[in-house]
Amino acid sequence: MDSRQPPGLDDADQEEWRRQLTQGSAIRWKRRLRNRIPSNPRCKMCAAPFAGIGSLVMPLFGHARWPKNPKYCSGCYQALRASHGGAEIECSLMFADVRGSTALAERMSSSDFTRLMGRFFDTATSILIDEGAMVDKFVGDEVIGLFIPAMATDAHAEHAVRAARRLVAAMGHDRAEGPWLPIGVGVNSDIAYVGSVGTGLDSEMTAMGDAVNLTARLSSHAGAGEILLPLEAARKAGVAVDDLERRSLELKGKSQPTEVVVLTAGAVHQ
Repeated sequence: MDSRQPPGLDDADQEEWRRQLTQGSAIRWKRRLRNRIPSNPRCKMCAAPFAGIGSLVMPLFGHARWPKNPKYCSGCYQALRASHGGAEIECSLMFADVRGSTALAERMSSSDFTRLMGRFFDTATSILIDEGAMVDKFVGDEVIGLFIPAMATDAHAEHAVRAARRLVAAMGHDRAEGPWLPIGVGVNSDIAYVGSVGTGLDSEMTAMGDAVNLTARLSSHAGAGEILLPLEAARKAGVAVDDLERRSLELKGKSQPTEVVVLTAGAVHQ
């Protein structure tokens, strides 16, 4: 995917998008407030709840679930469609992928496997929203979290690593009996294009570019209970790397090896 600014946006449009993506004290407190109202699932952008008490309260304020794109509330989706564009900003990403899901599905009934994955998605959603992330996508057996400064503050790299550690622990990788669901995680912090892509009912708030692709590759290379992140991303997150395992990975599409550090289940609570 190309991380360059798409055609048709002038400098003023880009600068306004950049301001919205990086200066978000108002949206931060609104998300924190809405996150306290039960319950998941929630609007991908503003965290308005679509179930429990929230599903009765939020429609009164223009945040009912948008039926034509249930990832968003009506207010956020209409704003997204009306304001296409984006900007390149410093952000952080987390990809968490279930290990061995095909074999798991083969051993379980379809309903049991669906409940297991639902538990994984619910757990990941709660952690990501709590850490100020946007739940970008559920793709098969993978969860993608996007941490932008407007929502996760300028410490978005720290939040991304903390979310990864919390998720690995929540899956049970720090238990003697092993995880209830094995996952591998990739985390990265770099420049990416963040904004509205697609048209009509396919409009989507997401991130694109080399940083996104790299994070996906890291997730696919992480073993069960491992969190892989580039050395520079670790530095931005304030991770002490001296005593951590390091690997040099030959990743698809990358011309040079990628140097990463490995956080394991044992490092989750550091």
